Amino acid sequence: MSVINYDQFAAVDIRVGTILRAEDFPEARKPAFKLWVDFGGTLGVKKSSAQVTRHYRLEDLPGRQVLAVVNFAPRQIGPLMSEVLVLGVPDGDGEVVMLRPDLAVPNGGKMY
Repeated sequence: MSVINYDQFAAVDIRVGTILRAEDFPEARKPAFKLWVDFGGTLGVKKSSAQVTRHYRLEDLPGRQVLAVVNFAPRQIGPLMSEVLVLGVPDGDGEVVMLRPDLAVPNGGKMY
């Protein structure tokens, strides 16, 4: 593990957003969903691909708050231009569990 300083950490813009819409993503190499996440304010709605099919059902995702890195360069994933990286941690089997705040918070709130 490399050590970073605070300025390097501060350069990563992690915000909270609410999933508005989720769809299957059959074109992805690994099972994934397409997500539209509302970060409010000037950020607005951003798209992402998330490999979260093991623990989440499409119909349960809208309304769920998540944490995401919003200042990565967009990345083409199949036919989808992913604009943010939704954050998660692996469970005991290596499957993604998405990160979210314990309580409802305003969209766009920056992690610190």
